[in-house]
Amino acid sequence: MTDRWHLYLLRCHDGSLYAGIATDVQRRFRQHASGKGAKYTRAHPPECVLASRSYPDRGSASRAEHALKRQPKARKLAWLLDEAGAAQAGSSPPA
Repeated sequence: MTDRWHLYLLRCHDGSLYAGIATDVQRRFRQHASGKGAKYTRAHPPECVLASRSYPDRGSASRAEHALKRQPKARKLAWLLDEAGAAQAGSSPPA
């Protein structure tokens, strides 16, 4: 059995957003926070994980990450609101 992959969205201390993928979002956040994550988060330290969405495999998570990274900040925030609504409703978000 393989681990599920997650697309996550971080808010950085300067207000910027960072999207990435990982099998363990909290572990990856700790890596970013310690300066051992992506080059972007070394220059823009992360503040918190805003949202994450689960995917069945790395390929689908990577495609979703690529699509999210191409969106303007307002669309990324809309994705975040979609995630919050799905969590409050108790349903799992679409993959």
